[in-house]
Amino acid sequence: MSGWTTIWVLFAAILTGAVSWYTTPKGPNQLLIRTSVIMVLACCYMMWACAYLAQLHPLIQPKRGDVRFFD
Repeated sequence: MSGWTTIWVLFAAILTGAVSWYTTPKGPNQLLIRTSVIMVLACCYMMWACAYLAQLHPLIQPKRGDVRFFD
């Protein structure tokens, strides 16, 4: 696993947003639907990317539980 996965998922989210921009049904709520879809994609991507990168590069090194330390 690498950080490149976040770039590929970003491209997929942008592509999905572009497709939803052109396939939104016409009507009085067209702008609301477009904005909602793009905001949902952006927020879900950012949440996923933060969780994924935090697991990929943790700030605190995990400690083994089966090792006994003698003080």
